[in-house]
Amino acid sequence: MESESVVTGVQANGGSNVECDTSPADASSSGAIDLRCIINPLVDLIYWRDLKKTAVVFGAFLALLISLAYVSFISVVSYTSLIVLTVTIIYRVYKNIMQAIQKSQDGHPFKSLLELDTDLPQEKARDFSDAFVNWFNPVFSEIKRLFLVEDLVDSVKFGCLLWCLTYVGSWFNGLTLVTLAVVALFTLPKV
Repeated sequence: MESESVVTGVQANGGSNVECDTSPADASSSGAIDLRCIINPLVDLIYWRDLKKTAVVFGAFLALLISLAYVSFISVVSYTSLIVLTVTIIYRVYKNIMQAIQKSQDGHPFKSLLELDTDLPQEKARDFSDAFVNWFNPVFSEIKRLFLVEDLVDSVKFGCLLWCLTYVGSWFNGLTLVTLAVVALFTLPKV
């Protein structure tokens, strides 16, 4: 008998619960990804349904974006990784000292995390690559059509859009726009 794992979430409008089937048998038979399982937790974050989780996510995003505005991406990744590594080493040494003092045999403090299966299933990788190809091909065809002037009117409209974007680019940095979008997403009232 197969065991199915079902995740229950609240709809974006606060309505009835939506069940997301995450069992491997169902995912492989339909070949599709259930977006409700991804979108519902994001909606919960945006609507601040769990204050602690949302505050952590919002604070982390804001800190990351502000630090990227002043320091290069490589430096941000290096410093963040160095902080995480330092914290885990200190915690591991602390647990080893406590085990030596208490003469207990608790083992490695991160044993449960080390034993987690983090391999990406080939079926999921195929699903993601198929979804990317299905998105990329029409976008690339449209860009090719616009730049190679298949339709003069559409290409002129596209040129006007690009010209307007040069003004937006002179007023704002792209990272500033992303930061403003994240702050607006988490703080503006939802209608």
